Amino acid sequence: MSVLLASLIAFLQGVTELFPVSSLGHAVILPAVLGLGIDQRAPEFLPFLVVLHLGTAAALLLYFWRDWLEIVFGLLSGQPDRRRESARVLTLMIIATLPAAVLGFLFEHKLKDLFGIPTIAAGFLFINGFLLFFGERLRVRHNSLNAQKGLSELTWKGALAIGFWQCTAFFPGISRSGATMVGGLLSGLSHRASAHFSFLIATPVILGAAILEVPKLLHHTAPAGMLTVSLIGGAVAGVTAFASIAFLMHYFRKHDFEALNPFAFYCWLAGGGSLLFLWFA
Repeated sequence: MSVLLASLIAFLQGVTELFPVSSLGHAVILPAVLGLGIDQRAPEFLPFLVVLHLGTAAALLLYFWRDWLEIVFGLLSGQPDRRRESARVLTLMIIATLPAAVLGFLFEHKLKDLFGIPTIAAGFLFINGFLLFFGERLRVRHNSLNAQKGLSELTWKGALAIGFWQCTAFFPGISRSGATMVGGLLSGLSHRASAHFSFLIATPVILGAAILEVPKLLHHTAPAGMLTVSLIGGAVAGVTAFASIAFLMHYFRKHDFEALNPFAFYCWLAGGGSLLFLWFA
């Protein structure tokens, strides 16, 4: 894979990773639709994508550095209330991360082959649109818009529900951020609070995947120069991801009514269009 091609894929990943439109689905679909000649079943392709996600994790840490410092220093604080709140937030993050960690460990090998099949990714991207669209409607039905909670009001049951929603992203084309945002909305959170928590728990999930996959780039079977190409791609993904986070946090601050609908429409158009193209081209 050339540096230019890797950078283009990384830019796409950085833009779409935090948007609820499945960056991984795009990374699988676009090379097939555009005829880029990438072997998506090659053993180094998934580790390459994980390095791009590492760039995203760096962007998340940089954007939310105050949250992470508050958790760390809050736990070490001599103030009981501050220490209690930091422990509460950290516990909620662990609870929300556990389902994906456990199920990912159990089913990783069974689901891995799906990530190299563009038609499956396109189909799930289309389904992702329904997840976002009906998530908004269920949220309106079960929660008053005037009673949307902030992150400080999230319960352990809500965090666990978000964690199980996150597991749907094991299927390429289903957005991790979209699923966790929907889970947050159904737990009573506002769009901004749902996005905030989704982005916080993304970091341990991404880093966990990297621990498993990045070492494969150092294996003797990896093509020469693949590690360098991957690292450049990770840097590009990080810069674009930071810009995406800033945009989304501003967007959800201004929109708290059917804010996921535009992304649902996009998923139907992109997923359905890609699926038809791959079937009949």
